[in-house]
Amino acid sequence: MRVKDILDLEEKLSFEFFWNEVSETEEGYGLIVDNTRDNNVASIASVGFGLSAIPIGIENGWISRDEGYIRALKTLETFLNNVEHSHGFFIHFVRMKDGKRTWQSEVSVIDTALFLMGALVAGEYFGGEVYELFESIYSRVEFPWYLDKERNQYYMGYNYERGFWGHWDGYAEQLIMYVLGVASPTFPIDSSVYYSFERKKGKYKDYELIYTYTGSLFTYQFSHAWLDFRNIVDKEGVSWFENSTLATLANWEFCKDMHSVYKTLHEKSWGLTACDSPDGYRGDFGAPPSANNNSTHKTDGTVPPCGAIGSIVFTTAIVEEAVRYYFEKVPQLWGKYGFKDAYNMDRNWVSQIYIGIDKGIEILMIENYKTQLIWDITMRNKYIKDGLQKLGFEERKQ
Repeated sequence: MRVKDILDLEEKLSFEFFWNEVSETEEGYGLIVDNTRDNNVASIASVGFGLSAIPIGIENGWISRDEGYIRALKTLETFLNNVEHSHGFFIHFVRMKDGKRTWQSEVSVIDTALFLMGALVAGEYFGGEVYELFESIYSRVEFPWYLDKERNQYYMGYNYERGFWGHWDGYAEQLIMYVLGVASPTFPIDSSVYYSFERKKGKYKDYELIYTYTGSLFTYQFSHAWLDFRNIVDKEGVSWFENSTLATLANWEFCKDMHSVYKTLHEKSWGLTACDSPDGYRGDFGAPPSANNNSTHKTDGTVPPCGAIGSIVFTTAIVEEAVRYYFEKVPQLWGKYGFKDAYNMDRNWVSQIYIGIDKGIEILMIENYKTQLIWDITMRNKYIKDGLQKLGFEERKQ
C-alpha cells in the first residue's frame, strides 16, 4: 500500500474514533472519551480535537454537512449549559453522562484552550448559531483569573482542593493560551504574558532549539495543529515552526542513537512523546534537548505512532518512512481506529487502546499536510488574527 493510502486510511479511522466514541446523553451530548479503556470519562481536550475533526469529515465526504452541523451545535450547547467550569475554565476530565467533574480533576487552562480551538474551528466553519455559541463560551473565560500577577505568567493548574500551583514558565504546547488570552473580547490578558516565559536553548547533535521541559513531541505540535506558524515570527524573531522542525529532527536522531539500548527505537521507529506504555500512561517520554533529558534519557523504548505522525508537516519524508514501517512491519499495531496508541518490542507489548488527543494530533496534522484545511479555517478567524497581531507576530522577512 502506498504511504499516501496509509495516511488517508489512518485519517479516516481517526475521524471515526471522534465520531463514534461520543456521549449521546441529554446532559453530556457530544462529550468524547479520553481513551477507549474507560468509556465513562471524557476529556475536554479530546472534544477540542473532535470538533476540529468535523470539517475534515465533511470535506472528505465521510459525513454530511448537516450531520456535522448538528453534532457541533449540540456539543457547544452542552459546553455552554452543562459542562462544569470555574471562571469559564473547564474541568479537564468530566463524566461522559453529564459533564460533571471526575477524579478530583483540575480546572485546566491548557485543556480549556484546546477545547476552545475546536469550538473556534467549528464556529468559523459553520458560522451562524454555532459561531454564536463559540463566542458565548469564549467570552465568559476570565483569562486574568488564571494569572500569577507577580510573575506575569499563567499558573500551571488549579483545582478546588489545593488552589493554584506551578507556572507555565517555559516553552511547551501553550502558545494557543496567549493568542486566545490577548484576543478575548471580555477578559483579555496583556501581551507581555507571552514574553514572560523563559526560552531556554539547548542542542542535540546539530540541532539547537528552544526546548520544552520533557522534550515530548506533543509539546512542539499541539498549538501548531491550529496555528500556521510557517511564515511568521514574533517580536524576538522566533519561528516556532522552525523550532518544531528542529525538535522533531533531534527526537529522530536520539531514537536512532538509542537503538543499541532499545530495539524498538531506530531510524523508522521514533517520535518520543506522551502515550500509553507497558506501565500505564506516561507524560514524560521525550528526547533531548530538554530540562528533563539533558543528563538522562526519558524513555523505556515505547513508541507511539502519533509522535511521528504529528510532525508530518515539519519533516514529511522521515514521517512517511515511519508510517510505512508501522503499517507493514508492526501489523499488531493496527486496529479498529487505525494505529493503536503505542508499542514496545523490548517488552513484547502493544497498546490495546486509543487516546483522543493522540488520534487528534494525527488527524489534524495529516489534513494540514494534505490541504491546510485546519490552518486555513483557524487563521481567517478574527480573534486569531487579532491575537497574533497583539503578540507582535509578523511575516518573516525573506
